[in-house]
Amino acid sequence: MAFARLATAAAITGALAGIFSPTAFAQSTDLAPATGNWMVRLRAVNLTAANKSDPVGALAIPSDAIQINNKAFPELDVSYFFTPHIAAELILTYPQQQDVTVMQSALGGPTKIGDFRHLPPILTLQYHFTPESRFKPYVGAGINYTRISNVNLQVPGVGQLDLSKNSFGPALQVGFDYRLTDRVYFNMDLKKTWISADVKMAGQTISKVKVDPWLLGIGLGYRF
Repeated sequence: MAFARLATAAAITGALAGIFSPTAFAQSTDLAPATGNWMVRLRAVNLTAANKSDPVGALAIPSDAIQINNKAFPELDVSYFFTPHIAAELILTYPQQQDVTVMQSALGGPTKIGDFRHLPPILTLQYHFTPESRFKPYVGAGINYTRISNVNLQVPGVGQLDLSKNSFGPALQVGFDYRLTDRVYFNMDLKKTWISADVKMAGQTISKVKVDPWLLGIGLGYRF
């Protein structure tokens, strides 16, 4: 399902490439050729979690009942272009707080059981299809590292829960830059990352959660 959604996003980007292609928008002569190997982008990003989890029989928690909230947050990325077509992108934000809710359990539900923070930097290698045009679609693939901290989870009448602190997983990306001026770009970006954590009680793993979020971003970039 995740790859199907990414394929859909790629198809949308391809369609946009046709809409904004040079046949639809003539190449502007008032813009100098893109220069500079560095680009920074600031985006507003919406996180939509997959919220998959193993059941916990002892607490009558069914599959996929342990969930975190969707949220919006700012994102900063720094890209370096090795060639006009090939770039590496480091995607950064500050630690994000997420609420954890158990939708169904022996206590009923939904029940908020606490929160935690996570810092999820992503590094991707990108291919940019049309570096000389105004509309510049790209695809990317890389790795996500998520550091989990400040875990504050408590099940009423049962005890405190903990989460594993580190998660590594792949990341896929599709998006485009649209050149507004010599150096300023409008950007839209969609990423799929794979993030998971073990849920522990008294040191024993009782469930595994897969956040596996979609990250949809919109913002501006500056190339120099």
